[in-house]
Amino acid sequence: MADGGTILVGKSGTKPEVLALRLANRHGLVAGATGTGKTVTLQVMAEGFSNAGVPVFAADIKGDLSGLAAAGESKPVFVKRAEELGIAYEPDRFPTVFWDLFGEQGHPIRCTVTEMGPLLLARLLELNDTQEGVLNIAFRVADENQWPVIDLKDLRALLAFCTENLKEISGKYGNVSAASVGAIQRQLLMLENQKADAFFGEPALDLNDFMKTDRDGRGIVNILAADKLMQKPRLYASFLLWMLSELFEQLPEVGDLDKPKLVFFFDEAHLLFNDAPKALLDAVEQVVRLIRSKGVGVYFVTQNPLDVPETVLGQLGNRVQHALRAFTPRDQRAVKAAAETFRQNPGFDVASAITELAVGEALVSFLEPKGTPSIVERALIAPPQGRVGPLTPAERADLIAKSPLRGKYDEAVDNESAYEMLAKRKNLDAAPAEAAQASGGGLGGLLGGIMGSVFGSPAPQGKGGRRPPKSLAEQVVSNAARSMARSVGTQVGNAILRNVLGGLMKR
Repeated sequence: MADGGTILVGKSGTKPEVLALRLANRHGLVAGATGTGKTVTLQVMAEGFSNAGVPVFAADIKGDLSGLAAAGESKPVFVKRAEELGIAYEPDRFPTVFWDLFGEQGHPIRCTVTEMGPLLLARLLELNDTQEGVLNIAFRVADENQWPVIDLKDLRALLAFCTENLKEISGKYGNVSAASVGAIQRQLLMLENQKADAFFGEPALDLNDFMKTDRDGRGIVNILAADKLMQKPRLYASFLLWMLSELFEQLPEVGDLDKPKLVFFFDEAHLLFNDAPKALLDAVEQVVRLIRSKGVGVYFVTQNPLDVPETVLGQLGNRVQHALRAFTPRDQRAVKAAAETFRQNPGFDVASAITELAVGEALVSFLEPKGTPSIVERALIAPPQGRVGPLTPAERADLIAKSPLRGKYDEAVDNESAYEMLAKRKNLDAAPAEAAQASGGGLGGLLGGIMGSVFGSPAPQGKGGRRPPKSLAEQVVSNAARSMARSVGTQVGNAILRNVLGGLMKR
């Protein structure tokens, strides 16, 4: 629920706990153990942003968020919770667009290989430093030759070109080995076997399609079907990081707005950071830190605050912490770390409260008007207005068929790119050699011409295409010519060729 520039998230003992839209681009964190209510909190916040006219993007791991598109039910638990918060429970449905990298449960999402770039692609392919260097060289070759690298077949053609021209490319850019190129090609094959190649291609996603409102001015909730995508964590992480990077590059600087232009919720956020190289973590930190000024808010949803690197965690000003379990030493460290990140409340022990929270309860701390974090409070989370739980397949299919983006991304387009250009180049390179061979060109053709001028042209064919039998004199001359040609070719062919060509060039 949104009212007066704020989103009602819950209520503590003395006051409503609201998220100020003006400070929503300061990012946030929703954390808690499985089954403590993180997804419902995410849904409540997404509904509030939508009502305020802010478009939302959310990754739907279990399919539960799809229920936003259907009106909720006046269940007794929801009605009671609304009464405790001092509001009336009003079921509602929200404008929703479904997306799916594989095009099965929503509009396909595609990007080009060039847009993904060598850094994220190297992570997606699990390349080592040497192989990543070779991939960077391949991208450089494509850039200098103006070969668009759109899909994976373009990248394969580019790598094949690098293999065929190893000496020249290595001399210009640094060592490129056939073994490294082969390793990249094997990883591409694994990627294709996982159907990840469907992500690369055209029409590429226009990120402006994420930032739309409906006729009533409510923000569109873009839901990414991520149940199957979760089985490919590197693709999931690379896609999300690519999307943030593209937004950072494309959107203009706007400073602090009355409300964000777009808000992202990244569920299972630990997948972004697991085994990520330092260079990639630095890129994530930079994007999260700077994308605020583009009017974009980023909210990470994860089980454990320790899943998020400290450099990124320090950028998350709005916090909702559901219960954590302290069964293991790592869990205990997580509870302590979560408690220390809040502005302490003298009224209760934060660390103890984290382990005692019931389902639907959370510790909340949102930024105050001056940008300082509020004192942490123990709050009841507001009930969602949309359905809690997934849509049926028939309901989802009906909404996709009525989508305002229907037909824009559904069919893949294969425009001319590196694959076609390199194939055309091969044909052009092969044409002179084929023509020379067909016309008797090269050294054999040149010597054949010389021998023809010395010993005469071939005899004309007789009727029926049959050549008249050679006379004894012709056979002797022909044998002598072949013998001389072989001798010249093996002993002094190069010298004759140079002299003949030199004489031709002087004329």
